[in-house]
Amino acid sequence: MKYDYLIVGSGLFGAVFARRAMDAGKTCLVLEKRAHTGGNVHCDDMEGVTVHTYGAHIFHTNDQRVWDFLNGYCDVHPFINSPIADYHGERYNLPFNMNTFHQMWGITEPEDAKAIIEKQRRAITGEPQNLEEQAISLVGTDIYEKLIRHYTEKQWGRPCTELPSFIIKRLPVRFTYDNNYFNDRYQGIPTGGYNGFIDALLKGADVRLNTDFNSDRACYRSLADRVIYTGTIDSFFDYCLGRLEYRSLRFETELLPIPSYQGTAVINYTDGDTPYTRIIEHKFFEDQGQHKTVITKEYPVAPGEGREPYYPINDERNLTLYAQYRQLADKETDVIFGGRLAEYKYYDMDQVIASALNCAEEIL
Repeated sequence: MKYDYLIVGSGLFGAVFARRAMDAGKTCLVLEKRAHTGGNVHCDDMEGVTVHTYGAHIFHTNDQRVWDFLNGYCDVHPFINSPIADYHGERYNLPFNMNTFHQMWGITEPEDAKAIIEKQRRAITGEPQNLEEQAISLVGTDIYEKLIRHYTEKQWGRPCTELPSFIIKRLPVRFTYDNNYFNDRYQGIPTGGYNGFIDALLKGADVRLNTDFNSDRACYRSLADRVIYTGTIDSFFDYCLGRLEYRSLRFETELLPIPSYQGTAVINYTDGDTPYTRIIEHKFFEDQGQHKTVITKEYPVAPGEGREPYYPINDERNLTLYAQYRQLADKETDVIFGGRLAEYKYYDMDQVIASALNCAEEIL
């Protein structure tokens, strides 16, 4: 059978495009390298607890079209992300707000917090040359040292002085007592996790799991008129120009015979001694009164054999290399590259959906 579209990857971009294409009367074959659909939003069930297999995925957006699209295929459980930062046992509310400033300095008035931050920001003069200088110029030295520096260095595997300033262009600072991490109007998580949402999007498509498109591109490309490719762009071209760099993640998940481990969904560990960056307690995304709980410790690691690429390292070297691969991609007249891996760009989930919807509108 000849398909209209071969879609490589069943994550958000591929699944959303497949839904739009099938609604337009097109036939779709979806190839998925993993043993399940959904990419990084895939969830598992552990004794009644919905587990975000690849880390916390909290949906948030200001885009009405995207929010309506999500709600058209699943019920969304309201959830407000209010993470805690742990620095050697000291606990701080996130994002940076009056609760944080009271916990750090004992002050209660917004003007006092502004004065302290303004004084500390003066440690940086001139244009910030690296991430450390950029962060201090935005929030001062105390917040940087306790809540940003070590957490960021664990994430990226290198000192903040060696990271480009543009990684932190701005940091949310609120002079109100507001622990809502996101500013977006709409926030939530699909009831029961994302699997039902992905299944609804892919309904009607032919799906092949455990299938690596790049293992035999010529054969798979012959199955369809056009290809939607959501894998890593450098692997599509057999790394002919070199490998793009990513940070990866390793997860340690435990089922515990207690009602609660930490009392909240997410705690970030911002010191340099704790090897993981955060602990997720999954039941708090949608607590159904289970008497057991599941936690996941999240460890940032360099990518290696068998590890998934998560975060593009957008430094000068990698951005230059990506631009060269982009030139090659633009010559592929029957292949469309979309999503965070193919575009070497970190996307929030709503941005991925919006990008896929725009792509579908443009070509269908």
